Amino acid sequence: MTQLTTSQPETLPAVNAAAPDTSIAPALELVVRLCQALEDEEILYCHWKSNNALDRSANGDNDLDLLVGRADANRFLALLGRLGFRPVRAPADKQMAGVLDYFGFDEGSGRLVHVHAHFQLAMGHDMTKNIRLAIETPYLASAWRKGIFRVPAAEFEYVVLVLRMMLKHSSWDAMLSREGRLKASEQRELSDLQAESDSSRLESLLAAHLPFISPAFFADCVKALQPGCPAFFRAKAARKLQGLLQSNAMYPAAVDAFLKLWRRGVLMVRRRLFKTSSRYTPAIGGAMIAILGGDGAGKTTALKGLHGWLQKTFETRRIHMGKPAWSPLTVMVRALLKVGQMLGLYPLEASFEATLTQKSRVSPGYPYLIREVLRARDRFTTYVQARRFAARGGLVLLDRFPMAQIELMDGMQAERFIQEINAGPRRGQFLCPRPDSRFARFLVRLEESYYHRIMQPDLLVVLRVHPDIAVQRKTDEEPASVHRRSSEIWALNWQDSGAFVIDSSQPRERVLAQLKALTWQRV
Repeated sequence: MTQLTTSQPETLPAVNAAAPDTSIAPALELVVRLCQALEDEEILYCHWKSNNALDRSANGDNDLDLLVGRADANRFLALLGRLGFRPVRAPADKQMAGVLDYFGFDEGSGRLVHVHAHFQLAMGHDMTKNIRLAIETPYLASAWRKGIFRVPAAEFEYVVLVLRMMLKHSSWDAMLSREGRLKASEQRELSDLQAESDSSRLESLLAAHLPFISPAFFADCVKALQPGCPAFFRAKAARKLQGLLQSNAMYPAAVDAFLKLWRRGVLMVRRRLFKTSSRYTPAIGGAMIAILGGDGAGKTTALKGLHGWLQKTFETRRIHMGKPAWSPLTVMVRALLKVGQMLGLYPLEASFEATLTQKSRVSPGYPYLIREVLRARDRFTTYVQARRFAARGGLVLLDRFPMAQIELMDGMQAERFIQEINAGPRRGQFLCPRPDSRFARFLVRLEESYYHRIMQPDLLVVLRVHPDIAVQRKTDEEPASVHRRSSEIWALNWQDSGAFVIDSSQPRERVLAQLKALTWQRV
């Protein structure tokens, strides 16, 4: 192959001026800042494909597929860091050599911007990307300013697109897998670039950088991509192209074909049987995010909005620790407790307050304590599962996370229960448990052992609202109970707990926007 140098573009004269293209829709602020910083720091780059839809890239609807000069790689990655972009790990079926993924948060729109940073031109089927076309230097040198982006010369982009589509859609295994047809968007892009390309410049490009691809064979490749082209002609052209590019391949053609079929099958099994997804995970590791708030604070709405935003991109789970799934032991023991209640051996009310205010002297003490220990055990088990998911790179949103300072919602109840029934006017109201009961103290210690092993989340956010507002919002529950539970959250000093407090009396959209920004800064 002809040696590539930065002086090669003299075979392709400069095209178009640097004037902005007014046909491109307004871009997200973060995208504008990124492109301007790339210009200011003179980083060699271009938006290397799908440039007939730059408006979608600018708006965050599409990825930013940026090809970056290898010499500028460190400066480019440092720039992404300064703009708040975070590195992520792509799922196994999307990982490619020479490609890094970064996401940034555009505060104005609340959208995530995906930068697909390419340091080499990799192409082929999505399962392997087997071919590296080593023409990055002249490709980047041909770039010109189109709106806020730099894009390659139309002829360069056209040649690369034809080769990409041939490798992706025209091989025999692609056609057998019913991937032989170009998508409508791909066909449009092909037509647009064909119309923009100059034939003499195209021949100069092939002669200078891809001399093993003759203009006649390139024309055959273009013909093979047209609708209605016979499958035999397409497969023959694809096989010849694979042979010409074999010196640029990671694997031999036969191995590449096997890997495509194998990985496609494995991916299908993973998705259908094991319900795995193709989402990203933060490169620095997963995180546990707990959202606390009293009744009427809008906690459920905020969690739903945050989960919907994150799960589009990242491996995300939403877990309710206030109502953990019952273990088999819990099911069995609670069934026995229910039988005892039905036989009239003891009353067992649903809530702490109802249990304390019951009139019967037949104490529900031990059954109540056992039930709370089982609840603590199930919460701890749920916490362990969540922590393991986060350790594998996932993001976990925790609802009703138990905190030591919260007594009225989802905290340790056994010790409090014994203190209440053996103190003040309630002393002697119940027959048991006695203050000196060894079994009662054992149950208390057992409950504490579960809660003490639940460590602080990576991010703790408290939605704080005045109790009077909470009562106005929570009309489906008894006002006194709502006011009491909301007052506890309102009165606590959260500064010493490392929590971030958000005023949830604001409109829902504003609360969610603050929650997104805080989450992106901390995870």
